[in-house]
Formats: sequence, C-alpha cells, structure tokens
Amino acid sequence: MADLGAIVKAYDIRGVVGEQLDAPTVRDIGAAMAALVRDEGAQGVVIGHDMRDSSPELAAAFADGVTGQGLDVVSIGLASTDMLYFASGTLGLPGAMFTASHNPAKYNGIKLCRAGATPIGQDTGLAAIRAAVEAGVPAGPGGGTVTSRELLSEYAAYLRKLVDLSGSRRLRVVVDAGNGMGGYTVPAVFEPLPFDVVPMYFELDGTFPNHEANPLDPANLVDLQKRMVSEGADIGLAFDGDADRCFVVDERGEPVSPSAITALVAVRELAKDPGATVIHNLITSKAVPEIVAEHGGTPVRTRVGHSFIKQTMAETGAVFGGEHSAHYYFRDFWKADSGMLAALHALAALAEQDAPLSQLMADYERYSASGEINSTVADQAERIAAVKAEYLSREGVEHDELDGLTVHLPDGSWFNLRPSNTEPLLRLNVEAADSTAMAALRDEVLGVVRG
Repeated sequence: MADLGAIVKAYDIRGVVGEQLDAPTVRDIGAAMAALVRDEGAQGVVIGHDMRDSSPELAAAFADGVTGQGLDVVSIGLASTDMLYFASGTLGLPGAMFTASHNPAKYNGIKLCRAGATPIGQDTGLAAIRAAVEAGVPAGPGGGTVTSRELLSEYAAYLRKLVDLSGSRRLRVVVDAGNGMGGYTVPAVFEPLPFDVVPMYFELDGTFPNHEANPLDPANLVDLQKRMVSEGADIGLAFDGDADRCFVVDERGEPVSPSAITALVAVRELAKDPGATVIHNLITSKAVPEIVAEHGGTPVRTRVGHSFIKQTMAETGAVFGGEHSAHYYFRDFWKADSGMLAALHALAALAEQDAPLSQLMADYERYSASGEINSTVADQAERIAAVKAEYLSREGVEHDELDGLTVHLPDGSWFNLRPSNTEPLLRLNVEAADSTAMAALRDEVLGVVRG
C-alpha cells in the first residue's frame, strides 16, 4: 500500500507519480471519498484534470472508485482548478480536480471539495478518507455511470457576468500560461473581450518545457517581463499550472504585488456591496486593511491558508478575500479562489481609465515588503522564542501569535515569522515605510533567526 502519510497534505493529496501515487491508490481514494459524500447525501461526483500526462489515467481510476460505490460521475475533462469549482458550484456536486498545481512534471495530486466548492481538508474529511483507505474501503454496490460534460463556455460566460467590462478601452495583454491550464481557459474567457492577447506558452504541456508554472518564483516571471517591454503592452498576466492563481506585471515589466491586487479588487467589490467584510491573511500588506477601511469596508485578518480564508468568509459573509500568494476568493464564486476572476478585475480597473497600470497601482502600493525569506533552522520553536525575547523587551512593541509570531514596531513597521509545517524552515515576511527601513529590519531579524 502507498504511504498515505507522505501524500495526504493539509489541503490536498500530492505525490510523485509511480512512486507515491498510482492508479490503484487513486481508485481507493475515489472509493473512500465517494463513500464519505454518499453518506452525506451526495448523488455523484464531478471530476476534472489538468494537462499532465498522468492526469487522464488517474482521473479515470478515481472515477472507477466512485462508480464502484454506486455514485455517478460527471467528467468535465481538461479544466483549471477554478473551472472544477465552477462545476461543483453549478452542478451541486462534490468534486475532484487532478493537478499538482505548480509542482514539477513528475508530481500529480487531487484537490477535493464538497458540493458548492466547499473544500475538503485535513480536518474536514481528508483525514477520514485516508483512514478509510488504510483500513480498506468496503466494496460498494456498483452501478454508477460516467457521463462527459463540456463546461468551458459556461465557465467563461459566468466569469464575464461577474465583472463589468462594457466600458473598457482596448488593451494589449501579454499572458504567460506556463504551458498550464491558462492556455486552455484564457482563449475562451477573453475571446469576446476588447483585448489584444499576446499568448506565451499556451501549448498544454505537463513537462513545462519553458519554465516552471510557478509565478511566485521571480525567475519564472522573467520571460513575461521582457515580453511586456518588447510588445509595449499595457498589462501582463502569469498563471500557475492549474490556473487558480494569477500574477500581474505592469507596463514597465515590474511585478505588481498580490497585496496591491487584493486592495484593488476589494475596492471594486466594496463599490458593489458597501460596508461589506473583506478577508486578508496576516502576511498581506497593512495597506490592505487600511484601504478597505477607507472605502467603508470591514477588514478581517486571518491565518495563512485557504481553509482559514474560506471558513472566515463563511462566518462573516465576506464579499472577497486575498492572500499574499495570489490566491483570490470571491463570495460570488462559492467563496472559492479564481485567478481568472482576479485577472478580469485588474483588466477592468485598468481599462475603465486612461492611466498606465503602474500609475493606477501606485495608490495601492504604500509600503516596502521583503517577500517571503526562508531560513533553515535546527529548532523552530527555540529560534522563534529568541526573536520574541529580543523584540518584546523593547518599548512600544506589540505582538500576536495568530500564525507564528507577528511583531509590530512603534514606527509602523512589522514582521511575521512562521514555521513551515513540512520542512525545518522559518518563513520571514517584513514590511516597512521604505526599502531602506525594510532592509534594516529584515537583516536585523535574520541575524537573530540565523544566530
């Protein structure tokens, strides 16, 4: 039996195909998931998959497990992760998406959700699914059927309904799909819109021949940045492998921080729903809660991770949520994340006025941030305690431990230090008024962390 402890993560299932993840294991996972949702009243499961070579076979094995438990399968074939969420929401079915997102080609995985795109994570069913597989899933009644359904055009039309692009000026848009699912979804979504799309790496290729489909790594934005300048384009978009995250680059080829995009989309959503709540994780810029409050909204701070964002959105009725990692969550999209929907908001905001993107975003970029810096340490707790002792002895310093250690200094600068759940790392994020103050604080904290 596969070592499920190595592949069942906090939010999904992920592993090396052929070594950690194979068709028999996936069939058992499909059966366990089907038994779980069947007992909750579900009649079927919708399944989608990305462009990785292993995805069709694994999706078919999962479907075998589901139908063996007597549930029907709706197969939507090739899909982005947010397209699978759309299917789960519109069809009212639990879902399974086969993707390893931005991981290298040898990996694959499964993202699971209940009907309405409600996530299935470690505490909401994933641990139970693992336990059922390890115990041996009892044979089901069988008899489930598999039907295919094409949802790409419906997905595209739904997203366009959520963002008003009627007054848009014509824009030149460079899109780097990274050979991932954006190459499939972008043409369908953008086709009727007033944008001239310059495609980069739209060919679906799970070996990622041009660069990793992980725009969070600056090295993977270099091609897009160069193309922006050579094309004289207005805006650049970079999607990750399963196209649920989108990064934005301005007309100068400079990356726009996901915090600034969070603030921009928040303002737009608050214009439609005055006074609403907006969720942000504790690593986004402090400009986000400031701007939300300035526009009459209620900012709510959460831990890092989509399960915390979605849970808090459900509890507060929030209209929108954003993370530093470029995950953007929308109440109008079943509280699920959609990089494509965030991209449409950025395009609409740019196209309804005449200033270049860098000028438009200047209102949302107020501070200087370090980005996430990893340090390998022998004892995470001991190093965090050392940092806490160093800073809490200073006058006027405030702190909280919502997620790791967050320290607020009297001059308005702050930092967060969090342990990795899977590696012997501490992750540091620093923000200050300007780059000089940020660098000084960053180096000072790293001096203590790395001792």
